[in-house]
Amino acid sequence: MRDEARAERQAEIEEAAYRVVRARGYRGASMLAVAREAKASNETLYRWYGDKRGLFRAMVESNAEATRTELKRALDRGADPLESLETIAPILLSMLLGERAISLNRAAAADESGELGAALAAGGRDSVLPLIEELMRRGLTNRSIVAPSARTAAEWFISLLIGDQQIRRVIHAVPAPSKAVVSARSEEALQAFRKLCSG
Repeated sequence: MRDEARAERQAEIEEAAYRVVRARGYRGASMLAVAREAKASNETLYRWYGDKRGLFRAMVESNAEATRTELKRALDRGADPLESLETIAPILLSMLLGERAISLNRAAAADESGELGAALAAGGRDSVLPLIEELMRRGLTNRSIVAPSARTAAEWFISLLIGDQQIRRVIHAVPAPSKAVVSARSEEALQAFRKLCSG
């Protein structure tokens, strides 16, 4: 199977897995259930993902890909950290408050095994936070950011941007934000971050 066709088929399988996990939770989202929903063979799923943990980790990584790509682009071109955050903030916020991340977080909250939570941490936060830290480290070096450490600056940024919005989405307390809401919240978070981290 050509790379493009395989990537398209994997996207279909992962979308089927989201439907299954929404309906049955993580425990009920067996590889067989996902294969049936995707109209794929169980063997294909095991060959491509290894096991259920591999499938869900791939889903988390796919969901975070746009954020990682933009962060790597900013780092590769040596862009100004604060200017880069203007582009990154709405992408990150949209991802974390989007239906896919919320579906996975709801399922992880109900998963007593902790498997899905571990996949969320490894494929999401643990792959994105180091890139944000590196961006902050550059800001500390060129003195556009003042903070005790790159890790602290990254955590301040994430806290200002996300706040309690993700958990409120997970518990159905707030709806999915519109683009206008994402844009406004991102701008407010960046203004607060600049004030907090100015020299």
